[in-house]
Amino acid sequence: MTESYTPPKVWSWEKENGGAWASLNRPIAGATHDKELPVGDHPLQLYSMGTPNGVKVTILLEELLEKGISEAEYDAWLISIGDGDQFGSGFVELNPNSKIPALNDRSGDKPVRVFESAAILMYLAEKFGEFQGAPEKRAELLSWVMWQMGSAPYLGGGFGHFYAYAPYPMEYPIDRFAMEVKRQMDVLDRHLAENQFMLGDDYTIADMAIFPWYGRTAKGQSYDAGEFLSVHEYKNVIRWADEIDARPAVKRGKLVNLSGEGKLPNRHSAADFDGLV
Repeated sequence: MTESYTPPKVWSWEKENGGAWASLNRPIAGATHDKELPVGDHPLQLYSMGTPNGVKVTILLEELLEKGISEAEYDAWLISIGDGDQFGSGFVELNPNSKIPALNDRSGDKPVRVFESAAILMYLAEKFGEFQGAPEKRAELLSWVMWQMGSAPYLGGGFGHFYAYAPYPMEYPIDRFAMEVKRQMDVLDRHLAENQFMLGDDYTIADMAIFPWYGRTAKGQSYDAGEFLSVHEYKNVIRWADEIDARPAVKRGKLVNLSGEGKLPNRHSAADFDGLV
């Protein structure tokens, strides 16, 4: 442990310095092993894990099915990032960035790969013509979706890493990222004081993008840091999160691609939820 650090002229990779994820993080891309991806019966094949980024997509797919859109039926396959599944050759071919989630749409003449969670949300919303809000609010929709994509790294990779996963506690980065997370929560709280959802009365992919990250934070479920971040202050975010959390499709989506009792590692049909929700 050291309190000061002088960067060398040329950085070099030291595997043991990565904290809790040291065995997985690396400064190069590409596959580490050969492993083909499984393929189910439905045109939509999702390869993911039930992290906040993964949950965004399963919530949208379940919401589409809740609306009776049978074409949104999907197979969801667990990619265990702790085991390094994201570095298998089949997954890297689908997503060269080796991050979940990744979608393969086989409904057309040629498969379409989509990676990055927001891109998948936008692709599916446009494909099925749902959860996009009114046309005149298109700019607002894009703004909030991009806000989430730009903001969440401060919550996860910034605050979450240094608060929960770093090799030892460091005051400066924890203070820096805690301040930013609280600022972001205040942005949401002020907006939701005047809006039921992110686009007013319309429940959209903007809510689905933001909820898995900031809804759980408002409920004290992110990194066991609820008291530290005083999340009880953000009453409008809590109200919004509770309303979304109560939706049947959200309840189902939150179970997909997770291991453990009451969870659904792989999802292939609505019947898979029997006895779970």
